[in-house]
Amino acid sequence: MRHARAHEAFSEHTPEKDLIAYAVGGDEDAFETIMRRHNRLLFRTARSIMHSDTDAEDVLQEAYLHAWLALGSFRAEARLSTWLVRMVVNEALGRLRRKSAQIIPLDAAMNSFEPEIQAALTQSADQRPERLAMRAQLREIIEARIDLLPDMYRSIFVLRALEEMSAQEVSQALQIPEATVRTRYFRARNLLRAGLANDIDMSLEDAFSFDGERCDRIVAKVLSRIRAEKN
Repeated sequence: MRHARAHEAFSEHTPEKDLIAYAVGGDEDAFETIMRRHNRLLFRTARSIMHSDTDAEDVLQEAYLHAWLALGSFRAEARLSTWLVRMVVNEALGRLRRKSAQIIPLDAAMNSFEPEIQAALTQSADQRPERLAMRAQLREIIEARIDLLPDMYRSIFVLRALEEMSAQEVSQALQIPEATVRTRYFRARNLLRAGLANDIDMSLEDAFSFDGERCDRIVAKVLSRIRAEKN
């Protein structure tokens, strides 16, 4: 019943100042609406510092708890989103500082017989599973874009860029003027760059994706802790 009332009482159109006023008065539904409005921004902020989805969620939950307790001190000198981002950044940086105090000194790590520590120190970054997976995905994107090049450009690009043949060698192999090889190779590079840039632009919106499940999970955990604090 409470959850249904939240959606009747507050919506995406409810003025922010009203939400703040209700939340300061202890209204959980108002604070839930605030969280849902800012969840993606704050998660991405935490994620950019922590480099981990799990750590970013933990940071976000702690920052929201601090915000719930300190919301009464918010004076609208800046936007609420800015105030919340500052809280998230402070919480994330505080965690990193605490972690750095627990870092094993390099000389001790080098002398450690723990297999995981030795592997982390000796394994090339380019050979780690996550890097290999990323490179495989990137290769697939590039190959798909090369396949989309017009026929007159694709073979020239493959021979020049991938096989590293000279313009003269490509000219002789394809029996076309060397000047044409240079012009079409230049055009192919521009087309490929434009296509990859478009792929990147389309992907940026989905970077560090914040789906409904994650949003619901964070909101539920924060509200649960708020109620536990009240009791």
